[in-house]
Amino acid sequence: MAIDVKIPPMGESITSGVLAKWHVKDGDLVKKDQPLFELETDKITSEGTAEAAGRITFKIAAGTDVKIGQIVATIDETASEVGRVVPNAPSAPVGASELATESPAVRRLAAETGIDPATIAGSGKSGRVTKGDMLAATTSKPPFVAPAPIVGGPAIAGSPREAAPPKSESRQTRTKMSKLRQTIASRLVAAQHEAAMLTTFNEVDMSAVMELRKKYQDDFVKKNGVKLGFMSFFTKAVVQALHDIPALNAQLDGDEVVQNHFYDIGMAVSTDKGLMVPVIKNCDKLGMADIEKAIADAAKRARDGKITLTDLEGGVFTITNGGIFGSMLSTPILNAPQSAILGLHAINERPVAVNGQVVIRPMMYLALSYDHRLVDGKQAVTFLVKVKQLIEDPARLAIGI
Repeated sequence: MAIDVKIPPMGESITSGVLAKWHVKDGDLVKKDQPLFELETDKITSEGTAEAAGRITFKIAAGTDVKIGQIVATIDETASEVGRVVPNAPSAPVGASELATESPAVRRLAAETGIDPATIAGSGKSGRVTKGDMLAATTSKPPFVAPAPIVGGPAIAGSPREAAPPKSESRQTRTKMSKLRQTIASRLVAAQHEAAMLTTFNEVDMSAVMELRKKYQDDFVKKNGVKLGFMSFFTKAVVQALHDIPALNAQLDGDEVVQNHFYDIGMAVSTDKGLMVPVIKNCDKLGMADIEKAIADAAKRARDGKITLTDLEGGVFTITNGGIFGSMLSTPILNAPQSAILGLHAINERPVAVNGQVVIRPMMYLALSYDHRLVDGKQAVTFLVKVKQLIEDPARLAIGI
């Protein structure tokens, strides 16, 4: 019986995508729930899995535009030896049909040397080729001697010194922009064109948070099974600042101001496919450990292509941390329709003045980009100062001041 492999539903707003990559080869024996293909849409990248075990036959090639519900392959459940197949095993080389019956050492030598065991007279039981037979065949092949480089003198036609210049095609490669990358690009450009975006900066002394983490890290890990990072501190600080300055927890819808009364915070995550912003729900009701676990889980699923549309919807504010890549300062772009985004940067020890003394402190620059149509400069600056105060004196987070 043949089972159809279809493009799965991804949500009402997604009707098509690109089958970017097959994880198996045409004709492979696959197992139930084995990842078969990677689907790129304008919002997320996800995987399609096998609903049954059997032999797969492709209907379309990788890189093809597909629609939700379209049949892209079939799986023949009557195929034999499904249980004995290793998923994604590389195909045997041409002429090596007997290779699978040989020892691992013979197969390894065949792969390394390119010698087909089927062309060798085996000395083993029932004529099987042994490791010794392969080694003997290897040493009997004339070694390849590279031509010696010519030092000085005129160039000779065909010599390495007169190698033809590379073709123009080899100096560039062209690949089609993924659906997700196209959407990211258009959204970023739209945000700059449609919003009156402005950025305000401040710097924060990370000494108190770093000391707190150092003091309680081991106990925190033992109790919660996750490390205490900086992001949970900044998330809690942002939530409290949004509560105190609600203008940044609002968005424009035409000529109406929509005031949000919830605190779902987006966390920008860099993936191989592009930037994604999974949303951590109800951050005002989560503890530090819950936030750290939620961030780690969302980031892993985003990078593994397991993120869903629900994970990306509903954020009221975004935090992006360019500091993990070494960024010292940047101006983050708004994540529409949100009215503000906080950019974190690298922590560097710098001399600063404290109580009339020059001291060395671990400092971080903060950047808050906001929509000036909705948020006044005073509100934006006050918000960023509030975040700074909460991070420099994290006890404020515990008592809510």
